Amino acid sequence: MRIQRIAIVLTVINLVILIHVLTLVLRPTVSPPVSPVIRTRALEIVDDQRKVRAQIIVVPAGTMPDGQTYPDTALLRLIDPNGRPGVKIDTSMDGSGLLLIGDSEKREWSGVQILAEGTGSRLRLQNKDGREQVIQQ
Repeated sequence: MRIQRIAIVLTVINLVILIHVLTLVLRPTVSPPVSPVIRTRALEIVDDQRKVRAQIIVVPAGTMPDGQTYPDTALLRLIDPNGRPGVKIDTSMDGSGLLLIGDSEKREWSGVQILAEGTGSRLRLQNKDGREQVIQQ
């Protein structure tokens, strides 16, 4: 009779432990709240060697050495493993542009340039051999 009571007590303890474990396993997990917006001045994505491979930045207004002034610009760059941009997308008050660079290893520029400015639009195609075609409106 004493062994039956011990068996019943152990069974009840096992059931309580089982119920407790099941509630822990089956309980929905509470995930931390997700922020709907990330605010930063720049975003850079780096590879395993810590080289910047992509950037989203805001470039302040400035004057180039040739005297031409540029307004502040939002810029997206995709960069090759050698640190040279292969894709650029930018926008400012003056307009927007898209640049797809062909072979970034060569000193001769090749690629596609699309500009949409207040004064008109332009599409420029250029091969490595220097052959160029421009469509302007």
